[in-house]
Amino acid sequence: MILRQLFDKTSSTYTYLIADSRSKEALLIDPVREQIDRDIQLIEELGLILRYTIETHLHADHITAGGFLRRRFGSKTVTAARAGANCSDLFVEHMDEITIGATTIEVRRTPGHTSGCVSYILRNREQIYAFTGDALMIRGCGRTDFQEGSAATLYASVHEQLFTLPDHTIVYPGHNYKGMLSSTIGEEKQFNPRLKISNNKEQFIEIMKNLNLSPPKKLAIAVPANQHCGLDPDMRDQQQEELSNIGLYRIIDVRTPEEFTGALGHIEGAELVPLTLLTERAVEWNKQKALLLVCHSGERSNKAYASLKDMGFHDITTLKGGMLAWCQQKST
Repeated sequence: MILRQLFDKTSSTYTYLIADSRSKEALLIDPVREQIDRDIQLIEELGLILRYTIETHLHADHITAGGFLRRRFGSKTVTAARAGANCSDLFVEHMDEITIGATTIEVRRTPGHTSGCVSYILRNREQIYAFTGDALMIRGCGRTDFQEGSAATLYASVHEQLFTLPDHTIVYPGHNYKGMLSSTIGEEKQFNPRLKISNNKEQFIEIMKNLNLSPPKKLAIAVPANQHCGLDPDMRDQQQEELSNIGLYRIIDVRTPEEFTGALGHIEGAELVPLTLLTERAVEWNKQKALLLVCHSGERSNKAYASLKDMGFHDITTLKGGMLAWCQQKST
């Protein structure tokens, strides 16, 4: 088995890459849109076949990369049936199983932080791993004051579905804000200040009621985006044969200068605006002008699309497959 724990500093989110060593089939738990290049590079370096991207819940603090990875690898997006993401390819229920090669992951419903939270349990020989999302974190847990959250429900979920696992089970949470990587069920039962065994349900409810937390900064953006697997529902990508009216677009090439003048060349009339400079340059652009975004293979243009949408641009199209597809089409 291959297991990698990856981290996004901005949202303090852990993403987990799990793969079957023999078949090379893989899945990602809670991928983050801003880290898509990192994840793609690792998958390709290890020669893996991405079969699934699976979510522990509908996130309010970051946007998933599931939709973009589906476009890139043909992977299936997976959420709980009650999470509210109708964009998903596969909806899982309690005790369902997800299989990659000879590796099987068990789904357990653990609502409370949100009504659609699930945890994933992986058994590898004698070791058990629990990927708990925001239901159980290291010495903490997810808040319960929005997205149909319930402190009473979360208490029951953790005590009935997670604390019943063996004490040596390794806990891999969805977040950590203090630099801790993992814990165990035994540790959390003893030391978690909110959920430890010595706290009864009424004590836990009182603790959660008095947290007085501010809303997540990305709540208004992240939840709607994650309901569409991280993709804007109006997002368009087109192939060369569909661009008969290409002259109507302002063509923005977000590659590097070396790529723009390199072997693949560039589309006539395209403007070079490297992705690293995009938001700075776009401040002065006409938001009513139709834009066509171009890169090497489509990955950076997807990121550019997301950035421009956040800035208020609406009429945006990406060139499917980027300059690789453009040049292949030209040569046939």
